[in-house]
Amino acid sequence: MNTTPFNDGTAQSLSEAYRRGDDQVAALFGSAHCKDIEAWSKRAARLDQGAGGRVDRRRLGEALLDYQRRLSPGPLALRHIEALAGEGALAVVGGQQAGLFGGPLLIAYKALTVIQAAKHASRRLSRTVVPVFWIAGEDHDFEEANHLYVSPGEGEPRKVKLGRPEGPRHAVSRTPLSAVDWEVALTELALTLPDTEFKPNLLRQIRMHASDAPTLTLAFARLLSEWFADDGLVLMDADDPAIRRLEGGLFGELVAGSERLSDALAAGEEAVKRLGYPIQAESAPDGANLFVHAEQGRMLLFRQGDRFEDRKGGLAYDRNELLRMAAERPEQLSNNALSRPLMQDYLLPVLATVLGPSEIAYWASLGPAFAAFGLEMPVIVPRQSFTYLEPQVEKLLTKYGVTAAQIAADGERLKRDWLAAQDTWDIGGRFADVKSRFGELYAPVLETVSQVDKGLVKLGESNLELILEQIAYLEQRTTGALAGRHESSLRQWDRMLHSLRPLEQPQERVYGIVHFINRYGMGWLSALRCIPFDVTGGHRLMAQKQAEPGGRHQEVCCS
Repeated sequence: MNTTPFNDGTAQSLSEAYRRGDDQVAALFGSAHCKDIEAWSKRAARLDQGAGGRVDRRRLGEALLDYQRRLSPGPLALRHIEALAGEGALAVVGGQQAGLFGGPLLIAYKALTVIQAAKHASRRLSRTVVPVFWIAGEDHDFEEANHLYVSPGEGEPRKVKLGRPEGPRHAVSRTPLSAVDWEVALTELALTLPDTEFKPNLLRQIRMHASDAPTLTLAFARLLSEWFADDGLVLMDADDPAIRRLEGGLFGELVAGSERLSDALAAGEEAVKRLGYPIQAESAPDGANLFVHAEQGRMLLFRQGDRFEDRKGGLAYDRNELLRMAAERPEQLSNNALSRPLMQDYLLPVLATVLGPSEIAYWASLGPAFAAFGLEMPVIVPRQSFTYLEPQVEKLLTKYGVTAAQIAADGERLKRDWLAAQDTWDIGGRFADVKSRFGELYAPVLETVSQVDKGLVKLGESNLELILEQIAYLEQRTTGALAGRHESSLRQWDRMLHSLRPLEQPQERVYGIVHFINRYGMGWLSALRCIPFDVTGGHRLMAQKQAEPGGRHQEVCCS
């Protein structure tokens, strides 16, 4: 793939300042910056001294190994787990909520960044660094995870959706799915994806991993495990009971020191505000920053004195009850977005963490929270971000003399301007002239009518409106006929728009990973590995570099 910097219009000001190496912003993250190899070395040394990764490594390895056995791990992932279970290995961690059939493209890009960052660190530190993908299976927003968009071939992207069972909103990893639920979604996917030479194998692969999966999270993990089997990517589900049993210690600290966490979060937010940046994820002054899994669903807790309740008051625990829960039944607790980073550092020897722009923005306020619990922030690595320029779309850009950046920024206006330029008759001008002149000619008629009978004035005005409406209708039909003359070209404009800015959103947030695998085969995913790693991230336009006729990517695998 060839890549060039590209503005997709979604850059966060704080994350961009971090990428540029702004000293004041870097101070929010402990004055470390990912492009400084010394920051990596210092973090590694602190981990060797016992900072981070407080749980028993042997038990951690057993939990990770047990989870991989439910997936399709390659031998390298198993060796990586063996290394983590021992001493000396470090981890680069990135995570995301599970997504239907692999989720949107940004998940592939995050997994790729985790893998590349681990290799980057391993080479420079001359030690084992393991890529770990943290699946946020504890999240309960099923509607955010249960769909993806693919192109049917022509027209706008279409949503493929997995139905949600009736009942309380439990964690996605605790929401059971039936074979019927999966069959409905699989059938919809098969009907929506356009026929290609890659479609049969892709559907077989997805069906193999999803049709008998008890949860959306497990189906997602199975697919990612196979797609990145050669890269040694270790997957973990944050809601895995075996992982939860390792987390009781920090859960207890978060309960006992709940007020301390709230104060630290408030201090971190003030530091961000002083630099003039908005708060991405604002903490609640009375928030416990913990959820409890109950019959009613996954419920967020808030402090009321020495008690912890949900907002509706349906659940209530005193502090000692929660402390016992943390010690004896930690699987009943889970983190929110602000306490999850602390748990990640408690659980794993995190050398670096891979974050998207919004994540960087809210992590900026977490420095005091890490310190309040004796933890230190890892090196922050911005996620690699891409817009893929398809070969056919690249040809259309050349044909119409526009750039991908112009389409992404203002494609609809460019399309309208192009169609207007095809109007050699000046349709809009002629109709505007007719309407203006008709109004001028009609005014004396209305004056005469009013002199004859004032009661006819309203009828005359209504008559004018009707005539102008008919002229406007004819103008609309004429403009439509002009568009019909250029239907083929307008479809090509739509092809560019739907590819580069689908649903007027960034491509990586709309299309599923399977969208491009169906079009270009697994070679497309392999070609991503050849993109040079930029430790500071940023958004890039990637275009095909080496392909077989018809747009098929060569099956290449780069280290």
